[in-house]
Formats: sequence, C-alpha cells, structure tokens
Amino acid sequence: MTTLRQIVLSCPICDNNFRSQAVVTTDAFGGKRTDFHERSAGTQPLAYLVHMCGRCGYSGAESDFNTEGEVSPLLRQHVRNELTPLVSFFTAGSDKYEAAAKVAQWQGLEERSIADLLLRAAWCCVDEEDSEAERYFRRHAAWMFARALAKYDGVIRHERPILTYLVGELWRRVGDLHQAHAWFDKVQGEVEDWDGERWILDATEQQRTDPQEWFG
Repeated sequence: MTTLRQIVLSCPICDNNFRSQAVVTTDAFGGKRTDFHERSAGTQPLAYLVHMCGRCGYSGAESDFNTEGEVSPLLRQHVRNELTPLVSFFTAGSDKYEAAAKVAQWQGLEERSIADLLLRAAWCCVDEEDSEAERYFRRHAAWMFARALAKYDGVIRHERPILTYLVGELWRRVGDLHQAHAWFDKVQGEVEDWDGERWILDATEQQRTDPQEWFG
C-alpha cells in the first residue's frame, strides 16, 4: 500500500509556492513486469515521485525544487514558452514525467536520465490505460537509452546488458519485433559476469521465444 504526505515546494522558475504529494512508503507485490515496471497495492506511487508547478509547468523530483541553484535564462525561456501555455492540460502522471524529461533535456542532463523519465511516463500510461501514449513513450525511451548506450561511457559497465535487454523489450512491447530481436541479439556481447548476469540472458531468451508479462 502506498502512503503519501503533503509537501510544500518552491518553483525555481516562477517562485510559486505550492503543495504537492510525495511518497512516504510503498509495498510492491507480484514482482516486476518484464520492462521492470513494479506494481504496488492500492495507489500507484509513480505519479507522486515527480512534481509539477501549476503556474509555469516546471517539473522534476522533489530535489529539483526548493533550491537556490542558478536557473539559466535559456531554461526559464524554454519552460515559459513550451510548458506554461499547456500547464492547464497537464493532469496525468505521464504528463509530469514528459515535462520533467523536457526540463532534463534543456538542462543538458545525460541521455540515461532522460530515458528513465520517459520510461516512467510509459509506466504511468499503463496505469492510466492509455495504450497510444504508452507506445509513444516506449519508443522515445528506447531511442534515448540507445543514444546513452552508443556513447558507451554514458552507461555504467555492469548496467549495459540490462539496458540493452530493456531496449529490446521496449521495442517488443511497441510491436517492432525486428528492432526487438536486433537488440536482444546484442545482450550476450555485453555480458561480462556470466554467473551474476545469467538472469538477464535467461530473460532475453524468454522474451525472444515465449514472451511473458512478468518475471518468473
């Protein structure tokens, strides 16, 4: 069961003080989906792990607010030009993650961080039962993870097999089996610890031959 608490945040873009809800505790059940989406009993916590200013649309984690850090003029301009006009339409958790991903890009964060936000947007869409938006975010997350992997030093070495598998699984869930299998074929070449990472090879083979929704 997910427990929430009220917090007060201060927007670094427009100085708006507003209330939001943050996760205190959450209990997972039933394991994880094969794209690592973890389920919880009752209220799903994902939508409460990111916050949005209701005045300008700036979005991020709790640590991205209440900061005295310098906000660049370019970031402020992007938020006001691209998020503020749409803020009244942002109502779902996936909207907040999409906005946070844009903010992360404007801040020049690494592709891995942006990809994680887009993946969480896709997970939110599962909870929101919006299959079209789910596919949209899965594609964009796959592209961004691929960009991170292409840089090589953009991904910690021991995470490369997992993320390579994940890109394949994202494409499989979108329905592009050609790209899915191409990425699944790359997983073995990324493995170094054959004992510790055997599970990711098994998961890859399962999704190639007999796709499952949940990890066994």
